[in-house]
Amino acid sequence: MKPFLKRNIVVYFVNILYYFCFGFLLCFFHLGQWFALHLFGFQHHKKSVDWLNFFLLGCLKLLGTNIRFQIEEPLPKHKSLIVVANHQSTYDIPPLIWYLRKHHLKFVSKKELGKGIPSISFNLRHGGSVLIDRKDKEKALTQIKDFACRIAKEKCGVIIFPEGTRSKDGKPKPFQRGGLSVLISSMPEAYIIPVSIKNSWQLAQHNYFPMPLATKLLFKIHRPIVIAKEDPNDLINQVECIIKTELATAI
Repeated sequence: MKPFLKRNIVVYFVNILYYFCFGFLLCFFHLGQWFALHLFGFQHHKKSVDWLNFFLLGCLKLLGTNIRFQIEEPLPKHKSLIVVANHQSTYDIPPLIWYLRKHHLKFVSKKELGKGIPSISFNLRHGGSVLIDRKDKEKALTQIKDFACRIAKEKCGVIIFPEGTRSKDGKPKPFQRGGLSVLISSMPEAYIIPVSIKNSWQLAQHNYFPMPLATKLLFKIHRPIVIAKEDPNDLINQVECIIKTELATAI
């Protein structure tokens, strides 16, 4: 048997094993989230989501995926955070939820993700995130403003991918400013946390099957930026520049 054929067989076998484990975890923790929320309350639901993402990261190890975090400066404690990241694939999310779990991350997400996906849809509906209709911009911005006020009171974190959709080749798209601007304006005491994500697009380049083996992912968490009374557009420009500059460098 030729070497390249052997390698392809291995890649497909490992991918099938990965997706079996991935699907099992989503279904198992969907039930787990339901029981945790209805029997024990929100905090236990949050812990079940944390453990789901821990095991999802373990699944990626079946593919030999290496995930590395670089943190330039410790994140503020007991403060509201706006985590702003570029978006390359679905696999941007589990590492952020797990590694930043102490900050109780919520999401600004499109409403379509709020149904039909085991575990993920349940968490988006019941975990404190906001689901917006991107076709109704006025309503969406109102929802984000109300959401931001709640996050500011709860002193937790929100994550937003301002490109609006994932980059299929790793090249960052221009930031869509509406939702991020509302978050910044509504949370003057919060900190912005820019995050540069590298190489997760490689996992999605064949429409997620087969995913390559031994992909190296890097999540760089940049220094927190104080919002205070800064102009939202200036802050967005600054964050976009930080992320795009980092993405231009090799791992």
